[in-house]
Formats: sequence, C-alpha cells, structure tokens
Amino acid sequence: MNIPEPVKSILKALEEHGHAAHCVGGCVRDSLLGREPGDWDVATSALPEETMALFPGRAAPTGLRHGTVTVREGALPVEVTTFRTDGRYTDGRHPDSVAFTRSLRDDLSRRDFTVNAMGLDLRGTLTDPFGGQEDLKNRLLRCVGSPEGRFQEDALRILRGLRLAAVLGFSVEEETARALRACRKLLCGVAAERIQSELTKLLCGPAAAEVLREFPEVVGTVVPELLPMVGFDQHSRYHCYDVWEHTLHALSEVPAEPVLRWAVLLHDVAKPRCYTRDERGGHFYGHPSVSAGMADAILRRLKFDNATREAVVTLVLWHDREIPRTEKSIRRALRKLGTERLRELTEVKRADNLGQAPAYRARLRDVEQIQKIMEDLLARDECVSLRQLAVNGRDMLGLGLRGPEIGMILEELLSAVVDGDLPNQRSALLCAAENRATGQNDK
Repeated sequence: MNIPEPVKSILKALEEHGHAAHCVGGCVRDSLLGREPGDWDVATSALPEETMALFPGRAAPTGLRHGTVTVREGALPVEVTTFRTDGRYTDGRHPDSVAFTRSLRDDLSRRDFTVNAMGLDLRGTLTDPFGGQEDLKNRLLRCVGSPEGRFQEDALRILRGLRLAAVLGFSVEEETARALRACRKLLCGVAAERIQSELTKLLCGPAAAEVLREFPEVVGTVVPELLPMVGFDQHSRYHCYDVWEHTLHALSEVPAEPVLRWAVLLHDVAKPRCYTRDERGGHFYGHPSVSAGMADAILRRLKFDNATREAVVTLVLWHDREIPRTEKSIRRALRKLGTERLRELTEVKRADNLGQAPAYRARLRDVEQIQKIMEDLLARDECVSLRQLAVNGRDMLGLGLRGPEIGMILEELLSAVVDGDLPNQRSALLCAAENRATGQNDK
C-alpha cells in the first residue's frame, strides 16, 4: 500500500518523538481494496497537546474532547486522534466520555466494522486483531464485537453498514444483518441530515438495489412511504415485477448521481395509493402527481437543499409524461425544464422502461429520439430560453414598457419563437413586441 508522503511525514514525526502512530479506518480498508482513499486518518499514543506541540502552526484542535487534532501537511489535512476507549452512549450517537489509552488494540476494538478496525504503520505492518483483512477477502461486512451493542452505541452505524455494503458490493454477515433489522427503530432518533447523507451514498452505490432488496424494512424505518411498494402486485401486462422490484431494476439502470437515483427511487412511490383494478388489469391514474407530492414531503423531512428537492420532484412529476418526438415539442420541453433537467428526464424515462416487462420496451426508441432531437437543437443553438432571445428587457424599456409588462411581453415572444411562429430575429421581435405593447395599451 502506498501511504502518501504527507501522511508518512506525520507518522515519522510522531514515531521519532516516541509515540506509536498508525493509519486507521477507511483509508486502510480502501488501500487494501485497491481503491483511492478519500482521506487519511492517523491514530496515535500521543496526547492531543503533544500532537499540537509537534506540529506548530500546522495543527488545529478540531475535536479535543475526543482527542482529535487536524494536522495540515502541505495541502492535505490529516486527522490525528489519540488512542481511546469510549464511555457510554446515552444519546445513541456520541460517547458521553472518552478515556485515552496507549493501546492500539483498545482503540480498534471500539470501531464499527472489522474492515474499519485495522491499523497500518510507517513500515507497512498491518495490525488486524478482529479479522478485517479476511473479511475484506470474503467481501463481508461484520461488526466488531456485539453487533447490537455497536448499533445501540451509535444508531447511524445501521445505515453506514448498508451504505458500505452498497458502495463496496459486500454481503452482510448473518449476526450483523440480524442486528441491523432488530435495532432499526433506533434510527428514528438520528438527525435527518445524517440520514440524508448516508441514504444518498447508499443509493449511489453499485450494489444499491441489492441492499435495498435485502433490507427494505431498515430503509423503510426512515422512509416509511417505501414500505407499501414492497410486494405490491401491479396486475399489469406492462410490468413483470411488483412496484418495489420495478423500482430496484430501474434504479440499477440510471447513472449513479444523487438527483437521478432519488428520482427513480420515488417515481412510483404513490402507486399503492393510486391503485385501481378492472377487467383490463391494474391502473395507477394520477400517480406521477401524487408521487411528486410525496417526494417533496420526504425530501423536506430529510432536510435536502431546495435545488436538489425541486429537481427530484420535477423528474418524478414528468417521468410518465408523453413528449412527442417533434422539434416543436422538444423545444417546449427545453423551455419548461432546461437542458440539464430534460437530459436527466430522458435518463429516468430510459431506466423506468428498462424496469418494465421486456415485451414493452419499445419506449427506449422514443427516448433515443428525444435525446437526438434535443442534441440537434442544442447544437444549432435554437432559442429555448429568455437568455437566447434576440431582444431583452432594455429593448422593452425602449418601447415604453414598464414593470411586469416587460416580463410578460418577453415570455410571449419566447413562446412564439419556441412554437415557430416568430423567427428569433431582433427586428421581427421588436415589431411583434411593439404590436403587443400597443394592444396592451388599447385595452
């Protein structure tokens, strides 16, 4: 494993002053898997004040209560934490107290999963008291010590475990899986922002569908609106899967981007509410609109930022909407949605169709047509937004328009251009604007 030179420098400085020092946690795990670590953490026998003294001007006390000092070596910030044991977790999230120790094993024993409970020193010697390396080889996620004890200490570890399984493609060891389910109600006490972060990372993992399939009751603890989808028979010739399985198949077909994954997860969330059945089979009239409303409520509850929430809700609302494969219709869609959102919508539509019965996947050709027409329009820089219109607000002021009239006339001009009724030429638009302004004044 290649430890970056800045991290080596920190390890060396600590060792030269008589302290044990090891890389620990996810960076060791990822390095053993041949993955590029996102960050590097060091555990040491040095007390926080000793670490601070060793790196004057480069160390900041970012978590002294828990023994953490952040050392900046060049451009790389490294968290250096004193070996410790944790006290009780009465809030189900953080230890009430910590006790510093001189033992690396004691420090590793408090960690969540065996694959995160290994230490690596400057010479490449691996300390692995709980079999993490073997679990990595077997692609297995196992708790250190008692699984229920680990989850009762910190309930977020429940979702973190599912996230790791989804990202790494690991299976969950039997006792750990049993405890995940048994302790799932503890998630109700975890902050929404933490839930949001872990769920989003889970959804973007390569094995997200497999994890959701195995643990729907766990994810359903924090998003209960998903549970009615599980096993819900659609009774439709268009669907060979129930609502949940359709969603999981579609999820696997869409790019691993948060907006797209959340949109696909929630696109049919209202189907159980909207279900009716007659002699022709099952129907879900109005489910895109109801799903969009439910998605909005879920994402607000999970404290998503407005931009992400609005993007997801828009995609859910539009996912089943027919878009004729004509330039005029695609221009209209581009005007309403914008380029980025329409591109995302085609990805959602494609994934949705791939989650349906194989005999009804002809809509893939429709999606391809929409994508081709859209890209052709964009390549020609066709006018689909006010920014591209050949006139602007200053021109409207020059015609004597004021206040809300300006925006209203510009929108009318844009609609005429998008529909092909007017060319996007300054002279033609000014003439049309003047006629509209005169009409407004005559009323």
